[in-house]
Parts: sequence; structure tokens; C-alpha cells
Amino acid sequence: MCTAITFTSNNNSYFGRTFDLEKRFEERVTVTPRNYIFRYSMGEVDRRHFAIIGTATIMDRYPLYYDATNEYGLSMAGLNFVGNAYFSEKEIDGRINLAPYELIPYMLSKYKSCLECLEVLKTLHLVDKRFRDDIPNSELHWLISDGKDCLTLEISREGTKIYNNPVGVLTNNPGFNQQMLNLSNYMSLTNEEPVNKFASSIDMPAYSRGMGAIGLPGDNSSMSRFVRASYTKMNSSQPADNRLALVQTFHILSSVEQQEGTVIFNGQFERTQYTSCCDIKNGIYYYKTYENSQIAAVNMFNENLEGDELISYRMGFEPNIESIN
Repeated sequence: MCTAITFTSNNNSYFGRTFDLEKRFEERVTVTPRNYIFRYSMGEVDRRHFAIIGTATIMDRYPLYYDATNEYGLSMAGLNFVGNAYFSEKEIDGRINLAPYELIPYMLSKYKSCLECLEVLKTLHLVDKRFRDDIPNSELHWLISDGKDCLTLEISREGTKIYNNPVGVLTNNPGFNQQMLNLSNYMSLTNEEPVNKFASSIDMPAYSRGMGAIGLPGDNSSMSRFVRASYTKMNSSQPADNRLALVQTFHILSSVEQQEGTVIFNGQFERTQYTSCCDIKNGIYYYKTYENSQIAAVNMFNENLEGDELISYRMGFEPNIESIN
């Protein structure tokens, strides 16, 4: 279970997510340079493309990206969509046939904007071909953003659905259109002091600050996280300082972080393994982990982007505490 958001402040844009799961897969911050060779499962070979940075598990020298941004700021994240996602058994002639794990690198290596993606996604066909026989494809849907526009891509048995995403938020089940309809149940919430509309003849003083948002869900279900992230983001201040805007993005995501012990799945504790935020304008990927809340940064433009080998950095999974005295 995960949450992804976009956030714009002072003309700078950020793309972030929480990665909520009961285990890790040796994920690393990974830069794919322009000359790394992508060999797609349906036969296409891409020897020259845009550079990419994000979090991935590397297997057999291949980056299995969870979320990533390319050098032009186009960003994508895959989130669990179990029971709803559907990938075909066969290829279709005349369509762009990809395995699901290839979607993020394919789109980010070739395109610069959501507008370009929109036309391509209409011809997309995902085939249930595995990276390895012992690794089933994750059932996902995707958030796509370029800092200006934002899309949600869902592929089910009913076909491919591409939604304009006006809130810039994505979680998990149910489908995006149901998540957006559910927001209507919370239209009366406000970040201001509440007004007594219950009964004007009764004195109802506000006994605490923040009462305008009473009813905002606080549980970890995907529908509740969608509401909470949307409310927090849409009412968030927008700092002029880019560093503070970055910090604000992490605070928005912290509203939906999962603490170990609050969700048990198959006898294991699900938690927010890492939280990421990419400054898409400057190509800097920031992250923190469950154990280490200090924000770390990897700048893709500090690497040799003309190389042909993956560049990766292990995430810090040990607490880092600053001793003041």
C-alpha cells in the first residue's frame, strides 16, 4: 500500500511517494544514464535515451523502477492495484507491447511531458510477461506528472483508462474515478474555524483549533489515505524557499506514513519503508527511510549521464542521530 503526490511551490515542482510494504527488496537510488541499453522483452532495443533517476531493485543489471523521474522532469510511480489491474496473455499487432515492469523505463526514456504520454498510452498494450519466472508481475496502476499536468493510468479487464488527475494524488484500490467521487463526502471540511450550522439557537463554541476538519479519516486504508493526502496537499502552504518547499512535500507525505505495528499483513508489519521526493526541475532525488528520517539527496546531474552502466546508491537503513552535547 502506497501514496504518491505531486506538489508545486514557487514555480518548482516535486514528485513524491511513500513505499508501504511489509518487506524490502534491496531497493537502491538508481541513475540510468543515456547510453545504458534497454532490451525490451518484445524485441525492441533502445541504445540512446533520456537519463532517469529513481528507486529501483536491480536484477541482472536491469533497473526495476518503483518510481522515477527523467532529465526533463517527467515522473512516474507504480502503486499496488491488486485485483483490478489486468495484463493480457498475448501481444497485439500494431500496439506498443510491453511487460508491466518495462512501462516506467519505456515512458521516461522517450518522452518529456504528459501531453506526449497521453497519445502514446492510447496505443499501449501490457502483456503479462515476467522479468523472471519466479517473479510475478506486480498488479499496479500509475501516477504520471511533468510538474504541470498529472495523469492516472489504469489497465483493467474493461480496457485502458487514462484520467486527468486534478488533485495530483494516487493511492491504491478502488479505482481512481471512485476515489475522486469519494472526495465529495468531505467537501464540507475546512482549514478555518467551523461555523455552527447545526442549530443557530444552540451555543456551540469551538473548544479546539482544527475542528473545521473533523471527519477527516485517519486510518491507513487506501481510500482514507487518498482523502487525507488530498486534503493536506490542497490546503498546504507553498513556501517560496525551495528548500522549505521540499520539506513541505515530505510533511504532506508524512500525513499518510504507516508506523510499524499499525497494519499487519500475513503476520508481518507493513510500514513506510521509504519516502521519496524528487525535485523534478533540478533532477535531485531526495529520500528518507523508516529507520533514518534524515533527508538524503542524489543529484542525477552530478553523474556521468553519457555512460552505459547503472549508477546506484544503497539507502541508509540505520538511525542517524545528531548529538548536540
